[in-house]
Amino acid sequence: MAEHDLVLLFTRRLNMLGAPYMVSGSVAVIVYGEPRPAEFYLPPVEVMLVEASREQRGHFNIIHHDTGFKADVYLIGSDPLHSWGIARARRLEVDGEPLMIAPPEYVIVRKLEYFREGGSEKHLRDIRSMLDTSPGLIHEDEIEPLINERGLQALWQRIKAPPGNGGVVQ
Repeated sequence: MAEHDLVLLFTRRLNMLGAPYMVSGSVAVIVYGEPRPAEFYLPPVEVMLVEASREQRGHFNIIHHDTGFKADVYLIGSDPLHSWGIARARRLEVDGEPLMIAPPEYVIVRKLEYFREGGSEKHLRDIRSMLDTSPGLIHEDEIEPLINERGLQALWQRIKAPPGNGGVVQ
């Protein structure tokens, strides 16, 4: 089963419900950057209800049993970046079906935050992949305020610097 078919396993149902959503994280990196090497596990309802009640960072995973493909579901809560991203989600067509995907600026800001929290270089590689593959889709006037609001300027400059000048080496 192709990766885009797996994404549609999740989003098709959201589209039918008319639920607002956007695809982010590694799936968005696949769209804006380079692909990564692909019926469902759902957490108990009680767990999803607890996560849904969180003001910020509420989330759970859905896993496709046959493939292990995982969807990280992050709930909007009161996080202004989630609201910003949902309002700017981009509609793509995959096999004739709509796919709402997070704007690249959202993905980059989240990846910078995840790097700051955990130090995993994969987040910086993902951002570099997006910058190299889809530079025309990333709007500086949109991303700069988001980066400034979250104190991510140094990391952003690091990722944008050419290799050898403190930039990320692939």
